[in-house]
Amino acid sequence: MKALLFLLLAALPVTAAETLHIYTWADYISPDIVEKFEEQHQCRVVMDTFDSNEAMFAKLKAGAAGYDVIFPTTYMVQVMATEGMLTPLDAASLPNLKHVDPAILAKIGNAEMKHSVPYTVGYAIAAYRKDKVATAPASWAAFAQSGLAGRMTLLDDMRETIGAALKSRGYSINTRDETQLAEAQEVLLAWKKNIAKFDNEGYKAGLDSGEFLFVHGYSGDLFQVAQENSKVALLIPQEGVTLSCDEMVIPKSAPKPALAHAFINFLLDPEIAAENMEWMGYLCPNPEALKNVSPEFLQNPAVTIPADIQAKCEVIQDLGPDLAKYIQVWDAVKK
Repeated sequence: MKALLFLLLAALPVTAAETLHIYTWADYISPDIVEKFEEQHQCRVVMDTFDSNEAMFAKLKAGAAGYDVIFPTTYMVQVMATEGMLTPLDAASLPNLKHVDPAILAKIGNAEMKHSVPYTVGYAIAAYRKDKVATAPASWAAFAQSGLAGRMTLLDDMRETIGAALKSRGYSINTRDETQLAEAQEVLLAWKKNIAKFDNEGYKAGLDSGEFLFVHGYSGDLFQVAQENSKVALLIPQEGVTLSCDEMVIPKSAPKPALAHAFINFLLDPEIAAENMEWMGYLCPNPEALKNVSPEFLQNPAVTIPADIQAKCEVIQDLGPDLAKYIQVWDAVKK
């Protein structure tokens, strides 16, 4: 009978563990955190990465499906929600929503968290090799330094890089004024003569190795490089920087919406969030989690922007039809 029972059980189909598919930025979730979630939920997590909101959006609009959780920036969340691409979140399945900082929700205009939940708050700042650069002005004008020609990079991100040029002239990163955008275009064309390339990934390794001496990059990325290389220093341009909030969303085509909710709720747990932000270098808008991070983490200027500069920071907003003005500038700069 035991032998017969064994044969019957062996003949039953094996139920595979659920797989959660994530679409996010590179180096954005601690591998240890992912492993803990897999163990807790007896599932497998597969991650694909993108290097810009626009690239992610274009891929989805072209028909890419199968993702359960995606991490777009606030302005792109607004676009995706308008396009009907997102699943309304089930608050009952997300008890850790109570830990999200209401001040950040107010800043980005997402008090209801209907389609998205803030994941991180970051900035696009600058960094340089202090062993090779004698003076580094705390200004976006640093990219006008011809002495560093060929050894600098700017982000290959339309809104971030045009935003930097606008800030350098004292304008809003969300301006719709064509004269101001024309000025930003001229600024970028001048900076372009000095940079090695527009880049969203290679600048990290290039700064670490000394190939690049001055770069425009995401605060968390640069925080990680500075932690590993004492020759790297972070710089916050005094004119102000873009403040971005990357959020977690569940697309309408998500195969595993229940597991997606579980993953979002898991990342909002204060202990998990504290461990995760120390690893990735970005600030999670989770006041309870901030009680569990090291003092060194909070003292880093890439995490806590000085108050006077913070007042000049802006959140990138969806510009609707006026985005075409930015595309025109970007095309002229990149050609």
